This record gives sequence, structure tokens and C-alpha cells, in this order.
Amino acid sequence: MMHSDFSDVTDWVFDLDNTLYPPSARLFDQIELRMVDFVMRTLSVDRAQANYLRGHYWQLYGTTLAGLMHEHGVDPVPFLDEVHEISLDHLEHDVALRAGISALPGRKIVYTNGSAPYAKRVLEARGLSGLFEDIYGVEHADFHPKPRAQAFDTVFAKAGITPARGAMFEDDPRNLSHPHALGMRTIHVAPEPVSEPFIQHHTDDLAGFLARLAQG
Repeated sequence: MMHSDFSDVTDWVFDLDNTLYPPSARLFDQIELRMVDFVMRTLSVDRAQANYLRGHYWQLYGTTLAGLMHEHGVDPVPFLDEVHEISLDHLEHDVALRAGISALPGRKIVYTNGSAPYAKRVLEARGLSGLFEDIYGVEHADFHPKPRAQAFDTVFAKAGITPARGAMFEDDPRNLSHPHALGMRTIHVAPEPVSEPFIQHHTDDLAGFLARLAQG
């Protein structure tokens, strides 16, 4: 029996980074270093300036890549290939999370601001391969990143999602605003809760949260 708040949900949308693996894995430590190296080389700036631009563009545009594309005309494909070429050796299979996702009725998809090939690697390293009907990366949103409404609308249209019957799991609070406006159930997955009117649920234990949903 599904929990009453989610009893009519047929489309389950999961972010990837820091959502389907814990923040303690610190994959973004590796990704950010590679971003800084890319920005240094591409824009011919020193490390301090490159690191500033990395964070500044993330805040201003939603992702570092979006800023680089808008401000400097950077080709997104080499950027995505380079920054996601990281080690996943320390990621572990999560049997409880796999069981929780598997038990959800309806369709399950992954939608990330990273690339789909990177997402597939992470899912395999977490023992979550084969659970999701589709995997959508930023390339499927025409390189428009979450939290832009255009990005969500593009991916949801491609996926055939009915927002009123959907649920969105995200670690970044900004990325729950538009799904909530569309009528989706919103779940913030992070160590600490954030008070925002568009966040309906919070959990620091995704596997446990999904198990409780299944118990009704």
C-alpha cells in the first residue's frame, strides 16, 4: 500500500548526483577540479580565477557549463566528456535503495544536469542499473540546465510525464521549484532540511524514505 500522499504517482523522477548516492562520496570534489582545469585551459586564466568562475556561473546560470556556453560560447560536449571522466571506484552497491526504487509503481527515470553516459556509469557503480526506463542528461534538455523551467519542460515532454502524477527527488532545492509549480510532489534529499514553500518532503535517507512509502 503506497503512502496516501503518493498513491496516485505514476512517474518517479530522480536526480543523480548527491541524490542516488550520498554526498559523502564527494564525487563533485573530483568533478570541480576537472572543471577548474578546463576553465583555466579554455579561458587562459589562473586557477583562482577559474575556480571563481566555476562557482559564479553555477550560482548565476544553474551550472558552470551554462555560464561557459552563454559567456564564452564553449562547446558543451568536450566539457561534459572531460569533467565526468572521474573515478567511481569508491561507490558501493546499495541493496536497500535498489529495493526501494524497484518497489515503486509506475515509471522511474533519472534526470541529471550531468550527461547521460556519466549517469549510466554512476548507476552501475551503485548497483542500480536496469531500474530506470530512461536516463536524461543535460544534453536532452538542449543543454539548458535545471533549475530553468525550459529544461524541465523539454525533458518532461520527451519523457511523456504528467506532472500532476509525478514526483521529483532532488538534492538542490532550486531544482524543486518548477516541478512543484507544475503540480509534482517534491522531495528534498539532503543531510539538512531547507524551508521553502515548494518543498513538500525532506529526507536524509532516500532508501528509508522509499521503504516507508511502500508501507503506506
